[in-house]
Amino acid sequence: MPAGKFTNDVVHSCYNAFSRLDMRVHVTIPGTVESYSVDERGEKRKATDELWLETYLCSVLRAYSYADDGSGDTIRKIMGVRRFNPVTNTETEQRFLTAAEQLFFRGWQLGSDSIVQVPNIVSNHLTTGLVKYFETTGRYTSGINLFEKLRTQNVEVASLLAKVLFLGNEEVDGVRALHAALKERPMDYVMLDTEAEFLLRKARTASTPEQKEERLRMALGCADRSTIAAPSEFGTWARLAEVYVAMEDWENALTILNSCPMFTYQDKDAPLMPEPKDVYLPTLPETRLDEIDSEPESRYSEQVEPSLLSLRAASYRGTFKKAYSILTEMTAKIGWDQLLKIRSNVFVMEDEYRTEKQEVGPAVPTKRGPSTDVLRGTPEPTTNGEQSDDDSSESESKPTDTDTTAQTSVSNGDGGDVEKPTTVADPGEKTGENGTAAEPEEHLSRLNNKRLCERWLDSLFMVLYEDLRVYTIWRTQMAQYRAQSMQYKKSAEEWEILGSLAERLHHTEEGVEAYRACLSQRFSPKALTGILKVFETQKNTRETVAATIRLVTWQYRWYSEFSPELLHTIRTLIEDEGAVKVRSIIQATSLPQNVLDLTHHYAALCATFRSSGTEG
Repeated sequence: MPAGKFTNDVVHSCYNAFSRLDMRVHVTIPGTVESYSVDERGEKRKATDELWLETYLCSVLRAYSYADDGSGDTIRKIMGVRRFNPVTNTETEQRFLTAAEQLFFRGWQLGSDSIVQVPNIVSNHLTTGLVKYFETTGRYTSGINLFEKLRTQNVEVASLLAKVLFLGNEEVDGVRALHAALKERPMDYVMLDTEAEFLLRKARTASTPEQKEERLRMALGCADRSTIAAPSEFGTWARLAEVYVAMEDWENALTILNSCPMFTYQDKDAPLMPEPKDVYLPTLPETRLDEIDSEPESRYSEQVEPSLLSLRAASYRGTFKKAYSILTEMTAKIGWDQLLKIRSNVFVMEDEYRTEKQEVGPAVPTKRGPSTDVLRGTPEPTTNGEQSDDDSSESESKPTDTDTTAQTSVSNGDGGDVEKPTTVADPGEKTGENGTAAEPEEHLSRLNNKRLCERWLDSLFMVLYEDLRVYTIWRTQMAQYRAQSMQYKKSAEEWEILGSLAERLHHTEEGVEAYRACLSQRFSPKALTGILKVFETQKNTRETVAATIRLVTWQYRWYSEFSPELLHTIRTLIEDEGAVKVRSIIQATSLPQNVLDLTHHYAALCATFRSSGTEG
């Protein structure tokens, strides 16, 4: 090789999110090794031991945060990036937890998940990463010991201790920890929310209706207090809405959902890669498997109906994704028509608003109070986090006068009708030169028990309507084709989108049917991940193992050697069935040995961490 092809300088870089520094190691070949840091102004600084400790902790948390969940969505954002497990044995675990303990009370500096408005010492990326690590590896004893020590310094850590105790099936100790901590901090919203989450989960598995009712009543009390303790946090309001949904109190559930404070979704940083002149991503010999090798070439040539590509719910993230999930759960339980009736009972609809305005004489300034509103989230629609939602919903969700004066049914062309929701009253609509509204309080007799619907929630209803319309078209056409003994044809990409649509709408069986149709045409990690969730729920061990082997192989194919979700799946299987049985099932599959060894590697990690079920 010509001398000019050799690299004489190598720079290794890692970002320190605590101190906002770029830590670098500059290697000159042959020559010296220099370590230093570069701040946000581009100035060079000395790399101290404290900075290296912060950088190490950030790197481990980043490895978990940026790992793929098995669906391939994260891998496809930046192709060719190697992802590996930063904690492979108990020695590296001890180093990780020691660093976390030393920097724990500075964790708020790292920021928090997208649904947390204000990071604190127990709600931030550090605590999220720690809990995810303990849940993935099953190292609950290590987590309990860590949080026990930290609780002596700050009682708020009891919420994290309780979460790990609940994960480790030590529920009595978890409840006691929360009870003792709440005596000291009765209005700590994280502890109240943790207690409400636990009670809600126990209510869903209650053996009798009376037991379920009692647990939901206690969960309601905790969730209600948490909204008082933290009225600006989305998570507390969402939990309260979930409790009302479990209680089947639909009007209160919709009212509370309307009160959720929505804010902008902040995605993880993803570097913008320049357009490559040439791409060479060689296939590792140990990952060769015929059924996944053709996936990259075939997926880009498939035709997709425009109506499937325009479903906006698929792009929801953060608070909007959670709120939409609650809304679809309600729809799955009571149906779309009943949801529309409850919506019109709870919120002021546009036809009511216009009728009332016509009957009112002189205009007076609007005074918004409890009779027409509830505790509101963000007052301006521009903070929704979906920058086009409000503007687009104004054009999409506000049809012509003919459409808004009565509820209409939009035919899907195949015999299935989904009633289109009428438009709610616009909270910002005003009349008159001075911006005064046309409804004095004494004329609100018919509306004084209703609320004004937030624009973002009105937009969610329109998005849900589109999802249901497309879903109804699909199911109606499927039924017609089956009645005529004809094959219903879609491309693999379309089946994948339909599976995701059914999953969003809580139609599990239909989602699995679509995902299977996708996999019959080509390999799809997203479709297989969707089916894997159902296999895990049904405790279908052999199918779970078969799906996991293929997902692990696909991950390795794209240089991702570690997925926390897949490791958790293997660990759960070993915990339920035992290591010997799981290894036997893996070995009994008719796949190449080099492929099976990749999954055996995950099982070996469980043995290294002495997970439950590995003793045999």
